[in-house]
Amino acid sequence: MDDLLDPLKNPVTYAAPFFVLTILIEMAALRWLDHDDNTTGYALKDARTSISMGVLSLVFLTAFKVVTFFGFVAVYAYLAPFHLPTDTWWYWVLVVLGVDLGYYWHHRFSHRVRIAWAGHQAHHSSEFMNFGTALRQKWNPWFEFFFWLPLPLLGFAPWTLYVAFGFNLIFQFYVHTELVGKLPRPVELIFNTPSHHRVHHGSDPEYLDKNYGGILIVWDRLFGSFAEEKHRPTYGLTKQVDTYNLLKLQYGDYVQIARDVRGTDRWRHKLGYLFGPPGWEPPREHEDDPVLPRR
Repeated sequence: MDDLLDPLKNPVTYAAPFFVLTILIEMAALRWLDHDDNTTGYALKDARTSISMGVLSLVFLTAFKVVTFFGFVAVYAYLAPFHLPTDTWWYWVLVVLGVDLGYYWHHRFSHRVRIAWAGHQAHHSSEFMNFGTALRQKWNPWFEFFFWLPLPLLGFAPWTLYVAFGFNLIFQFYVHTELVGKLPRPVELIFNTPSHHRVHHGSDPEYLDKNYGGILIVWDRLFGSFAEEKHRPTYGLTKQVDTYNLLKLQYGDYVQIARDVRGTDRWRHKLGYLFGPPGWEPPREHEDDPVLPRR
């Protein structure tokens, strides 16, 4: 546990200064270098909100580590039929791939189930695409545990999951930009890139719920959720929140879900509001029933 909470053993700690440097370089490039109208730049309030959300997310991520660590250790110690050696190169390749695959399915789940989307939508609430937006992290990682749970059962040491996820987060920081166009085709074929991730942040109908990959885009190609960048996306949510209030950004959707659940007496409707896709509404029972607006 001491090693888990030691910031000097977290790869993100060493990446943080480079995050700041990268943001400054991007801001300078957007301001002083030649560029066309396909960049959005930075807005002070938006960037300040993103950075604030990122700093505070460290508190929630640490709490998540502590709580889930005991569960992973129990599975690893008492249920795993074998333990893989952590001192081999192939172990680290496998754990990075395993964490990335788990991230893909958790990310997809977070977009397709409303109660999970309520936590994740904060990351998508910015109408800008820049390195500052990468720091706009959620405070509610409630479901990640279940998507990582198979890994300790397969013999992966719990502490290595957090190390691998740290590298996953570092990689993902660098795909949040409009200054990088499409990369060479072999890179675009295998890895998540700025072009692929711009699609993911788009609210255009053809871009919704696409490109969930963290490090690798091959998961999206394999599981049918890939979309190529055809035009510059419209960033943000389909219904923009128009607020910089951190609590509203992080918990506003939970409040709306609670209102919807309280507003119906039917259990299947309550379950639909919780576990249906974002924007789910009860089906009309009669032709003259009003169509309720999507959220």
